[in-house]
Formats: sequence, C-alpha cells, structure tokens
Amino acid sequence: MNPQFYFRPFQIGFVASAMFFVLYFVAGWNGWGAPAAVEQAIGEASRWCERVHPGIFHEPVNALSNLGFMVGGLWMLWTLGGDTRAGREGLMFGTSPVALLYAASAIWLGPGSLLMHGTHTAWGGWADNLSMVMYILVPWMINVSVMGRWSTTKLLAIYAALVVIYGVGRAILGWGLGINLDFFGLSIAFWMITEMLYRFHSQHFRWFSGFVGFAVAGVFGITPSQMWADPGAYWWVILFWLPGLIAPQAPPGRRQYLPWFVLGVLSYLCAFAIWQTGKPDHPWCDPDALLQAHGVWHLLSACATVCFFMFLRTQKPSEAV
Repeated sequence: MNPQFYFRPFQIGFVASAMFFVLYFVAGWNGWGAPAAVEQAIGEASRWCERVHPGIFHEPVNALSNLGFMVGGLWMLWTLGGDTRAGREGLMFGTSPVALLYAASAIWLGPGSLLMHGTHTAWGGWADNLSMVMYILVPWMINVSVMGRWSTTKLLAIYAALVVIYGVGRAILGWGLGINLDFFGLSIAFWMITEMLYRFHSQHFRWFSGFVGFAVAGVFGITPSQMWADPGAYWWVILFWLPGLIAPQAPPGRRQYLPWFVLGVLSYLCAFAIWQTGKPDHPWCDPDALLQAHGVWHLLSACATVCFFMFLRTQKPSEAV
C-alpha cells in the first residue's frame, strides 16, 4: 500500500483548514456587512468582553484562539494515520469512519466559532452553534451505537439526519428551534448519561439513568426548582430518559476513565468557569487585554476534545460497531 495513504486524512484536513482561511479572507476583504442584532458596534466591548475591531477579525483574540480546535483535530488525524501504519484497528483507530468523524467535528469547532467572533454576522452565529452541536453529538451517539448494536452505517446516517434537521431548523426558527429546545445542552447531558450507562449498565439502571441529566444540569447552574418553575423553558428534561430506552444492551467491554476522561472533564469545567468571567459586566473583563477569558475558554475546550479522543481510544478494538 502506498505510504501516502496513511496520511491522507491529515492531508485532507490540513488542506481544508488552509482553504477555509483563504475563503475567509476573500469573503471578508470588503467587510462583513450588517452585524447580527445581538452584536455591538465597532469600538464597544463585545458580548465576550474583547473590544470590537474594524477589519477582517472583529474580535481578533477570541477569533484566532479557535486555532486550538483545528490544531487538536489535525493532530487526531495524524494519530489515526499512525494507527494505519502500525496496523491498529478499532472504533477510534485508523481509518474508522467514526474516528474520522470525531476528528473532523473537532476541527470544525474552530472555523464555526471563528466565523461568529470574526464576522459578527447572523450566519456566523449559526455556524458557531451548528459546529458545537456537530461535535457534541458524536460521543453520545458512539455510546448509544455500541449499546444499541448499531452498524457504522446506521450511526452515520442518524448523525447526518440530526445535523441537517438541526441546521435547517436553527436557520429558520432560530435558537431553540421555536420550542425552547437547548439541543447543545441536552446533548451534553446525553453524553454523561450514556457514559454512566456505558460504565454501570444494567436493566434497572436504564430506568434511573435519566436522573444523571439533572446532576449535569446542576453543574451548569440549572436547578430542579428552576425547571419546575418554568416547565415551558425546560420541558426537554423529559428526554433525559431517552438514552436508557435506546441503549438496551451492556457494552461488550470497558474503558479506562483515568487519566483521559477525568482530564477532559476537568479541562472543560475549568474552561466553563473561565468563560463566565469573559463577559463585559464581569469585573475581570478588560476589553483591550491580549489575554481574553473567552480565548482561554477556546483553548481549554480544545484540550478537552483531545483528552476525550484519547479516552475513547481506550475502548478495545473488539468493541467496534
């Protein structure tokens, strides 16, 4: 086999990333047009603290810090190429479509977020939100596919359908799809629910697994009392029991949660805590600083995607779908 084949995913990812920046500069050479209604004017502090600049990047630090996602995702592709050379196979190894999907979705987090912070357009905000959903779908769908004994084709087909439906719905109906559905937040809960199912699967736990979602919501400041007081905004918590319904069988093996899963969770929680300080009304906000809290959020979140990639690779090859 031609040795260049081993690195083709990396090469494609690298060229695609470079082409994104070429197209970005070409499209924005004469400005980005009218900003989204939620964005601030040139010279003011943005929604994420950094002062809004004229030119190609309206929030330079917050935009370019997204390179962390692209570098991390490209490293994943390089690692997968190394698997092929070494003959390693499995769900998250080599040329597995699932592994390539994870790496590609991690890369796309960079351009998606950069489009929002760089252009301040409504379509940039759409791209940012869609990229987040495209990434967060992957880990929980991997878990469900293993416990549901899905084929790879079924996994990819359902993933593509969800992305298209959400992307079109978000473009037409806006955030919440017109029904107050926080699909990104729900998917974070789905991931942790399915991870607990993966680790502690039993027919009894399937029916109790939905309560894990309430614990996840609590970490992000959403309490049961808030949900009870505003059921119209939080109706989607009833979906916390969906993973247990569609994951009927125990996984055929185990994963190692130390160190990568724990490091990934800690990286993301640290990133979230720092994200809270990157708002214009926070006392730590300095719109003109080179070190922006939102930029640190991007970099730590990128580290988390790499940690979770390594964690998923602790799944044994025999567990591939």
